Amino acid sequence: MTAPAPELREASPQAALQLLGLLQRDARFIDFVEEDIAGYADADIGAAARLVHDGCRAALREHFTIVPVRDEAEGSRVTLPAGFDATAVRVTGNVVGAAPFTGTVSHRGWRVADVRLPKLTGSHDASVVAPAEVEL
Repeated sequence: MTAPAPELREASPQAALQLLGLLQRDARFIDFVEEDIAGYADADIGAAARLVHDGCRAALREHFTIVPVRDEAEGSRVTLPAGFDATAVRVTGNVVGAAPFTGTVSHRGWRVADVRLPKLTGSHDASVVAPAEVEL
């Protein structure tokens, strides 16, 4: 039995651009990812990654409430009943037949329970995720 094809909806590019801008503002995320790190020592990359991590974490916690999809601890045995939400649980490994499936939670997953993005003015250009800076 195959699941019905999901209804495709277009995601809001404005919200995605806004999130990218927040990660850049709070963590210099784009600067870090776009930097060619081939010539840097692992210790230097690790120190920079710690700053980016701290900033990303702060931005996510300020603007989102993120909770686990599954309540069970990683490593717990669970049974997924027929009709389980395949958008919330990805079955991996030796998948044969149809649910119910019994397996081990390898990752609890994440679900956004609340979003608190700043309001934007009508003239705000969300595609500018980091304005150029000119020092005087």
